[in-house]
Amino acid sequence: MRKDVRILLVGEPKVGKTSLIMSLVSEEFPDEVPLRAEEITIPADVTPERVPTHIVDYSEAEQSDEQLYQEISKANVICIVYSVNNKKSIEKVTSHWIPLINERTDKDSRVPLILVGNKSDLVEHSSMETILPIMNQYSEIETCVECSAKNLKNISELFYYAQKAVLHPTGPLYSPEEKEMKPSCIKALTRIFKISDLDNDGILNDNELNFFQRTCFNIPLAPQALEDVKNVVRKNMSDGVKDNGLTLKGFLFLHTLFIQRGRHETTWTVLRRFGYDDDLELTQEYLFPLLKIPPDCTTELNHNAYLFLQSVFDKHDKDRDCALSPDELKDLFKVFPYMPWGPDVNNTVCTNEQGWITYQGYLSQWTLTTYLDVQRCLEYLGYLGYSIIQEQESQAAAITITRNKRIDLQKKQTQRSVFRCNVLGARGCGKSGFLQASLGRNLARQKRIREDHKSYYAISTTYVYGQEKYLLLHEVLPDFEFLSEADLACDVVCLVYDISNPRSFEYCAKVYKKHFLDSKTPCVIIAAKSDLHEARQYYSLSPLDFCRKHKLHPPQMFTCNTPEAPSKDIYTKLTTMAMYPHMTQADLKNSTFWLRASVGATVFAVLGFAMYKALLKQR
Repeated sequence: MRKDVRILLVGEPKVGKTSLIMSLVSEEFPDEVPLRAEEITIPADVTPERVPTHIVDYSEAEQSDEQLYQEISKANVICIVYSVNNKKSIEKVTSHWIPLINERTDKDSRVPLILVGNKSDLVEHSSMETILPIMNQYSEIETCVECSAKNLKNISELFYYAQKAVLHPTGPLYSPEEKEMKPSCIKALTRIFKISDLDNDGILNDNELNFFQRTCFNIPLAPQALEDVKNVVRKNMSDGVKDNGLTLKGFLFLHTLFIQRGRHETTWTVLRRFGYDDDLELTQEYLFPLLKIPPDCTTELNHNAYLFLQSVFDKHDKDRDCALSPDELKDLFKVFPYMPWGPDVNNTVCTNEQGWITYQGYLSQWTLTTYLDVQRCLEYLGYLGYSIIQEQESQAAAITITRNKRIDLQKKQTQRSVFRCNVLGARGCGKSGFLQASLGRNLARQKRIREDHKSYYAISTTYVYGQEKYLLLHEVLPDFEFLSEADLACDVVCLVYDISNPRSFEYCAKVYKKHFLDSKTPCVIIAAKSDLHEARQYYSLSPLDFCRKHKLHPPQMFTCNTPEAPSKDIYTKLTTMAMYPHMTQADLKNSTFWLRASVGATVFAVLGFAMYKALLKQR
């Protein structure tokens, strides 16, 4: 909502503009009226909407046209004052004042107008018959009020309506000509309905309506009040209530009714609670709450955020197959202004045999977004209504900022859950295959991936000592001369070479010597395509001798050309090295160490699957 409101009073001389302001301030009719009242500010604590209000007078005798134009451009709402006993002042409303104001304001953001009929104490009749056709002709006119500065009739109401026209304008919500809500308003309220429909059954049941009411207005609805609301809808439309719950059509009808009855503030309260500004766009403050991330720290989702995302998944997994079909995914993202996940996401995370994103793949993609682009994650959570459903101040409450990596190294332990592995190697050495294998895809399945759907990231879960961790693999383009800080910053490095290509290992050796020789980042050499005949590498040292010389783990044989899903042992090793970078190569070569880590992984993978099936039965 606006921080303050600026009201300008214009009109012909002697219609009582200054008297209206002075009567409001002193609560009595002034004996002497100056040509123009000084600008006054009414503090927030004495206005109904708790917003500071500036009231500005205009005098043709004291001010130039240029000064008037400046005031028009600064005003949030303009009151055109006429005298009910002066026909000429009424005629000037349409012949002079409205055209003048419209010339000085942008057509797409017209300033709201209030028509004010002053001196009602001097006549027996009302001017409304003359004024109503004018109101119907100009959509920017919010309302009309008759008042009297002399006997203080409707003075405070006049300024309340003016304030309301700014804070709760009709223009963005409703078209008086069409007698229906505008498309942008319908779109915003439809998103609000979908977020509030917690079980995604297309109706708001009593619990959901009460949660919505409490969220927006801080008070629940009494059972009788709930029934009264539904009865109003039932009387006016046949499909507004279904199974004793409110449908989207019924929800939109109620808001149309509020607006038509002059209760715009009800609809505006709902819209603003769900993050909308005066133009019915989600505000930057709502989508991107302040989040300070110190250097060498990473961003992860916390437990409550994962529970929320799990509930969103459950809400849209209609067939309960623990995967989101294209239609289910489309339905999930209906609350977004665009489709945030492209076809590359299906090659970044785990999918089922049909290529649909699984429950684990869905959580993995959220984890990746949080790690790589936390601002985008905040934006996405904002579209889903995280802060509203979780009753948090903002989406920032969903994010955990990990401690500085240097502290992890000093303490020789980490609380992080996501570890980044950069995968480097010469072109054609098997980097993409290595990424896809981490998602359980063998070579035959990888061949079905379209080139334009390829991803340079892959993320999946691994288990180390019984702890579930995410390993994020990033394929770095093999441009040796232009490796950036981002290409090198990670928790563990994979240097991949193709054992069948005699020139392949040289790239790994050069990258290691140039960038990682004195680095504290653990490095692993991957001997890819190990199902093929091994060629002698042209480099001065064999890969095994190179590893011995630089005290690296021996080259790890790897192939994704397998009948079933490739082995995941190497990914457990990489995650372990990322978690314990302080361990010496002797520790890492210790077979007991690897046995403990991988047995833990196997046990927890089995346990995890059993728990998952149990959860499915509950659902």
